[in-house]
Amino acid sequence: MTGMLSQAELVSAMPKAGGTYFYVKRTMGPAVGTVDGLITWVSMSLKSAFALVGMAAFTRYLLAVDLHLTALVFCLIFMGINLLGIKEASRAQIVLVIGLLGVLVFYIARGIPEINIQYFEPFAPKGMVSIFSTAGFVFISYGGLLKVASIAEEVKEPGRVVPLGMMLSLLVVSIFYILVVLVTSGVLGAAELDNSLTPISDGAGAFMGQTGKMILSIAAVLAFVSTANAGIMAASRYPLALSRDGLMPEYLGRINRRFKTPHVSLAVTGLIMIVAIFLRLDVLVKVASTALILTYLFSCLSIIILRESRLQNYQPLFHSPLYPWMQIVGIVGFGLLLFEMGTAAYVASSIIIVSGLFVYWFYGRIRTGREFALLHLIERITAKELTTHSLETELKEIIRERDDIVKDRFDSIIENSIVFDIDTRLKADDFFKLVANEMAANLDVAPNRLYNLLLKREKDSSTVLTPTLAIPHIVIEGEHQFDILLARCTKGISFSESAPRVRAIFVLAGTADERNFHLRALAAIAQIVQDPHFEERWMAAKDREALRDIVLLGKRRR
Repeated sequence: MTGMLSQAELVSAMPKAGGTYFYVKRTMGPAVGTVDGLITWVSMSLKSAFALVGMAAFTRYLLAVDLHLTALVFCLIFMGINLLGIKEASRAQIVLVIGLLGVLVFYIARGIPEINIQYFEPFAPKGMVSIFSTAGFVFISYGGLLKVASIAEEVKEPGRVVPLGMMLSLLVVSIFYILVVLVTSGVLGAAELDNSLTPISDGAGAFMGQTGKMILSIAAVLAFVSTANAGIMAASRYPLALSRDGLMPEYLGRINRRFKTPHVSLAVTGLIMIVAIFLRLDVLVKVASTALILTYLFSCLSIIILRESRLQNYQPLFHSPLYPWMQIVGIVGFGLLLFEMGTAAYVASSIIIVSGLFVYWFYGRIRTGREFALLHLIERITAKELTTHSLETELKEIIRERDDIVKDRFDSIIENSIVFDIDTRLKADDFFKLVANEMAANLDVAPNRLYNLLLKREKDSSTVLTPTLAIPHIVIEGEHQFDILLARCTKGISFSESAPRVRAIFVLAGTADERNFHLRALAAIAQIVQDPHFEERWMAAKDREALRDIVLLGKRRR
């Protein structure tokens, strides 16, 4: 839950292909991002390979064919389905999941009355340590939450839909998990459960006979099919994201012209799965679970760094509750799971981390140079200039894409507008002199003329709307001219005795033929400044570009 809530916040802020990799790179830099991207790619590929092996094992009950050959055929089928497009893959997924849940409801309803409560005594004979080590071992089962995040770029309204999907997924899966394990343990007992490779099917056989066993075997195949299908869909988006950032070869990011899917990335992911099919099953599961635990740990750490860096354009639509305690519990808990999993987990973690650093050092290091949130946090602590505006600009474009913001004329004017960031106290007429001198050239008006118009407008009727906000706006001579100036004065501009400390000022000037747009611009600014946090964000803005971004990303009707 701690990892899911952290990821839900991150993906609601940055719904891009690559999910966890994308925001870990923007948080902790390209080196850690490369490690996380490879970790998640490998873990999802291994989880899907595990599903293929399981599917082949159940298929062998029906057909006497080689397990590895069957798994290979299934892998090629799912690669083909995903190549056709995400819509086709997701439709197949919906049918599979509905069928699976229906069978599990039937199993739970029939099995609960058959539970022998004595099978639960003693409840934990091996103690708490074995519970944690087993929890780490089966962590692979919760990898589906990462899949949701990885395809966020292809989801409508990702800021709302993806966190909701993740929360519902965890809730539904947890409830089913508990009830199915309760029934299975309660009808088989420890001795029989220990020697079963198909425990749920055997559990169904214990109270529904051979027919029940066959039904649950089909359900198991459905579960493996849905896992493998969703896994290859999600895993293939990670090399796509890595290649976009120059951390892996460009050809991995190529999109099929006909089907609009990353065909090269799909093929390479399928190849990893085919190789993994031939690994020992316990090794396959441990490596996949280890990688997933590391990914969730990175997610919790990313939330702390992003929030404490105070990035203005980090604007998630969902906020993880109980910050930072939720993330601290997550980091400690995931660390404990890794510790209890033993030597195999340490070796797997080390190999994946070293491989990721190797790929970054010898390939990605010379091809990527984006800044990241950790630099902003260090900058905030040390008060040294370490960053530019590049990360804020990237986050701004992500918000525009996420919220379907279409740039209009108002945006274009703001992007090219003059921005004042004044740290001395001024009187209104001194401020108007500065404005007139700066705006005159853009508007093709003499500075003195512009200055007199601003003074006259203020004397006729005050443009101060609140004690800290003013919107001076004038009509100038000529045709087809319109401009906006933004200003912040930290110590305040004295407009009058009743408004001695105005800190946010928007100056609008346009010709008579621009009257309609003039009114629309005024309405746009009025909507933006109505945000209850506007003044706080305006005064906290780091620089002129940050002031401009507050207006560009402000909530308004378009």
